[in-house]
Amino acid sequence: MEKVVLDHGAGGGMSQELISGTIAAILGDAYIGEMEDSAVLEVSSTRIAMTTDSFVVDPVFFGNGDIGKIAVAGTVNDLAVSGAKPLYLTLAVVLEEGFALEDFRRILRSVRDAAKAAGVKIVAGDTKVVRRGEADGIFLNTTGIGVLERPLQLSSRALQTGDQVIVSGFLGDHSIHILSMREGLGFEERVQSDCAVLNHVIADVLDVAGDGVRCIRDITRGGLGTVVNEFADASSTAIELTESALPIRPETAMAADMLGVDVMYLANEGNLCLVVAPEYAEAALKALNAHPEGTHAAVVGSVVTGDPGSVRMVGPDGRSSTVELLYGAQLPRLC
Repeated sequence: MEKVVLDHGAGGGMSQELISGTIAAILGDAYIGEMEDSAVLEVSSTRIAMTTDSFVVDPVFFGNGDIGKIAVAGTVNDLAVSGAKPLYLTLAVVLEEGFALEDFRRILRSVRDAAKAAGVKIVAGDTKVVRRGEADGIFLNTTGIGVLERPLQLSSRALQTGDQVIVSGFLGDHSIHILSMREGLGFEERVQSDCAVLNHVIADVLDVAGDGVRCIRDITRGGLGTVVNEFADASSTAIELTESALPIRPETAMAADMLGVDVMYLANEGNLCLVVAPEYAEAALKALNAHPEGTHAAVVGSVVTGDPGSVRMVGPDGRSSTVELLYGAQLPRLC
């Protein structure tokens, strides 16, 4: 009998198989998902975006955030990358018997502060308590709703040859920070999680480059390698990345090398991948650079002619290698 394994939740190929081959296949006509971070819907002539997510990060507290901050940031960012203005969130909590109430209060304060930073309201929620051993401290689930005020149709299917691929910040920092805390590696002080709400950053990019933005995705589970593979596959295009252009902290690269993991597949919680028409790339970069979260934004590649659905990396020596879609999980419980 087939069973669910941790790799099914990693955001890579096994996650896609579970979603398309099991969830979407069984739900059938009741499912209208487009494999994007948010669904864009029309209600009484108003275009809205809606998303939902669950958060199981371990440890729940880390250097510059916690599960509460990640829950708000992840949901707000998923709405914003669709072009929507986030407005409302719901918050559902599963608490394990024995979880410290002061820790719960601390998480709720983080939820409050992140919601205020994003300009969203918590409008509904639910709380369940399960017996000791039936959960791992605390799990959060959020649903977000936003409104699309711009006449944009952002889609990973819209890529065109010549488009520029941009990332907004250092790759892999969140994963390395969390893993260093778990394993006592000592990198967590030098490599902080990048967890942040990014809706204001995205809004500024769309203000100056909206007509040229093809799509945006926040780089979470599966990392940049998964995002660009999904883009190439959805648009039947080829993407070429330049290894030397990737913004990676030396400490992150060192830690990843020690651990035997690839930064290309490490999760972030405050980093974006954008694909923009070439004439809008400079404006998009300038808008990103105006925010602390976008100081290290860079053009890292482009959409090129080649095998549809393929992604390749050009190294410093000029040689190309294939960037495969990550199938399973490098690291579990990161977000």
